Amino acid sequence: MHHSFYGWYFKCQSDTQTLAVIPAIHNTGNKRTCSIQVITDNDAWTVMFPADVFQRTKRNIFIGENRFGEKGIHLAMHTPQVTVSGRLDFGMLFPLKYDIMGPFTLVPFMECRHGVWSMRHPVKGNVCINGQKYFFRNAWGYWEGDRGRSFPKEYIWTQCFFPEGSLMLSVADIPMAGIHFTGIIGAVLWRGKEYRLATYLGAKVVKIQNNIVRVIQGSLELEARLLETSGRPLKAPLNGNMVRTIHESASCRAFYRFRKGGATLFAFETDRASFEFEYFS
Repeated sequence: MHHSFYGWYFKCQSDTQTLAVIPAIHNTGNKRTCSIQVITDNDAWTVMFPADVFQRTKRNIFIGENRFGEKGIHLAMHTPQVTVSGRLDFGMLFPLKYDIMGPFTLVPFMECRHGVWSMRHPVKGNVCINGQKYFFRNAWGYWEGDRGRSFPKEYIWTQCFFPEGSLMLSVADIPMAGIHFTGIIGAVLWRGKEYRLATYLGAKVVKIQNNIVRVIQGSLELEARLLETSGRPLKAPLNGNMVRTIHESASCRAFYRFRKGGATLFAFETDRASFEFEYFS
């Protein structure tokens, strides 16, 4: 059995609360396990399960009594550390026009492949975590997935909802055939229009330091700036094994600016951004 992982990431956010849930399965050569990670504004928990309770169809993942998919999420977990119960229903998904990996979907042996299933969809429902209630009404959701062997050694990932849209950007050090290159995938949904930023479309990183990343592609420029972290330790795959610790801020302060042809389409500061800044330069 080879080293690998497969996981989905669901983020649900209201005006006051953020909840992210990551169901995943991991193979480490001789052992298969699965897990559910739960991340809130202030906490994060990982609940491990035996692999035989994991089932996946094209559009759903089941881990024991927990269900995840295009219609929503149902949670039922009880461990000494965390008790989670509740249900969230999703409205109409907003998928991208084509695979975020573009032609890289066809490249074999990639360390990690990314999928974005919905940039923005309505969420409603309630979840209770250790007695604390999370109420989602007129809330928004985002859904993506990863599969492969390991998360990139160095990468930045961010996602944010804003009044007229949603954005995601991932910049990573990609090892391939003995060389390394900086891979970029990003999507900006703004006023019903989708803008795509990607290495395969000619995107380049012009700055990546001091918690700032700036990407240009033709006349487009996207800048994301992490202003204040509240990163919670999360488990990430290394050769399929969930032994690496990364830090995600599910809801933190950030600044974003998107320009086209020198004109600013939007620029805003928010305290509702999700950010992982795992670059060490």
